[in-house]
Amino acid sequence: MLETDCPYLCPEPYRGRRNDSSYIPYIAERIGEVLDMSAQEVLDITAENAKRLYEI
Repeated sequence: MLETDCPYLCPEPYRGRRNDSSYIPYIAERIGEVLDMSAQEVLDITAENAKRLYEI
């Protein structure tokens, strides 16, 4: 799952602002770079993980 539980550690280009869930696409993009996959693939996988976790 992706989350923004660190209120004062925003992803670039928003560093220094208060963190919120609207920045999750930036987090997915960076994870995708590290794992050599697209941000959309990361978002799809983490959405499926959340559905399983919450039994949705």
